[in-house]
Amino acid sequence: MQSTATVLVYSDDASTREQVRLAVGRRPAADAPSVEYVECATLPAVLSELEKGGIDVCVLDGEAAPAGGMGVGRQIKDEIYNCPPVLLLIGRPQDAWLATWSRAEAVVAHPLDPVALADALAGLLRGDVNSAA
Repeated sequence: MQSTATVLVYSDDASTREQVRLAVGRRPAADAPSVEYVECATLPAVLSELEKGGIDVCVLDGEAAPAGGMGVGRQIKDEIYNCPPVLLLIGRPQDAWLATWSRAEAVVAHPLDPVALADALAGLLRGDVNSAA
């Protein structure tokens, strides 16, 4: 397992990006690599970072505007070769079924539970599929 993973965090809201960083910290689990964050506030920034390569997991805010994380997730799964796994942040637990349309591998609902978020992210970093929290 690599020693450091790069996690892309997409949200138009800086406080949501900060919540993700603070909830997960530098290492989401003892058996997961430490993480470095790349923050993006727009869809063009997300696409640019993914085209550069080196992103291990994408955390997408389903409540972002104007491009919501569900649509962004579906788009990157269609357009990015070997797209990294996606963890989708959704507005309500009842919206989890919508994440299947976006092809997200994991889902965590707002308000963000630090344990659930860290567990889901660690699972994706380990290569676990369907790490829904």
